[in-house]
Amino acid sequence: MLRIDFAFLGHSILMKQRTFDFYVLLFFLISFVGWLWEVGLYLVTEHALINRGVYQGPYLPIYGVGGLLLWFLLQKLHKKPLLTFLLSALICSVLEYITSVILEWKWGVRWWDYENHFLNLNGRICLLGAVCFGLGGMALNCYLLPIYMRLYHRISQKWRLILCGIFLTIFILDITYCAVRPNVGYGITQ
Repeated sequence: MLRIDFAFLGHSILMKQRTFDFYVLLFFLISFVGWLWEVGLYLVTEHALINRGVYQGPYLPIYGVGGLLLWFLLQKLHKKPLLTFLLSALICSVLEYITSVILEWKWGVRWWDYENHFLNLNGRICLLGAVCFGLGGMALNCYLLPIYMRLYHRISQKWRLILCGIFLTIFILDITYCAVRPNVGYGITQ
């Protein structure tokens, strides 16, 4: 067991250590769901099917990283949806702001801009985004992660490792390609 102290929440928790494949598969699952969310939103609002991310593949790593952060920080709060909502909104908004700064610094391009949204901060985050992240984090932590854990344990370790190898190989190739030629253009970058 791994003991983690959360001074800001006023308690310590004992976390069962998970294997590498647990986190890799969770990362790619949440990254894919985030990609579906973004592509679906754009399809509904702009009536166009656009790959909404830095990479070519059907995943948005910012969602995967955010999901893993929420897992590590909030998993023991799954019976406290309001607190999970508030902390998810805060954690994911900070992640989105930092990611926006890094992407713009690295490539000189903005992949999103909320300047026309209510209560935005430098166009990088906004209230509506924070609310969506809060709701998504609450759904993930309180309802979807228990389903993921049940499904994860139904897949043999051999197949989990094979899936991890496939996903990581594709992802590394995509990162390598997009380090030189990131996914940019209409509907993708601002």
